Amino acid sequence: MQVRALAADLADPGFPDQLTAVIDDIEVGTGVYNAAASFVAPLLSRPPGDAMRIVDVNVRGPLRFVHQLAPPMVQRRRGALILMSSLAGNQGSPGLAVYAASKAFTTTLAESLWAELRPHDVDVLACCAGAIRTPGFASALAKDAPGTLDPGEVAEAALAALGRGPVVTPGTTSKLASFAMRRLLPRRTAVAIMGRSLHDLDPG
Repeated sequence: MQVRALAADLADPGFPDQLTAVIDDIEVGTGVYNAAASFVAPLLSRPPGDAMRIVDVNVRGPLRFVHQLAPPMVQRRRGALILMSSLAGNQGSPGLAVYAASKAFTTTLAESLWAELRPHDVDVLACCAGAIRTPGFASALAKDAPGTLDPGEVAEAALAALGRGPVVTPGTTSKLASFAMRRLLPRRTAVAIMGRSLHDLDPG
């Protein structure tokens, strides 16, 4: 095993070329796009550039990532891509409007690519996680949200789910929440619940 580090701005249009320069001479078997930008505030309270930054990292970023890594996998007829998504993308999330919309995009992109690339023996998975105990999340909350998982638990669930379908939601609490929000509750109720749940988050 070898480790290669690349310090890069994922919103930079030149990121794919930088990535290619680092991995061009090796075979990448599994690619994980685990990056996101966000802010917690009503959309119109922030400058448009803040929202565009989220689009660059959360929408254009995974597209660039897929376009760099997937073609060699298709050619070799093996490989896997994991796109980190979020339960916030399952419904409108007041205060996280752009982030939630970007994660809805990520999930739909992964589901679509899962079907498109299966005939080429390349697996694609959207990992729709709930709260993860990362340093950034811990700094925004005084205490864990219900069902908060350690990063290692999320990683293990995602890797274990490869080959089993296009979407995984790690953790029992998150699975139950996802089912209730998407299948049981009226849409307007789900949106209202998301809005109330963000009151404990510090703006970022």
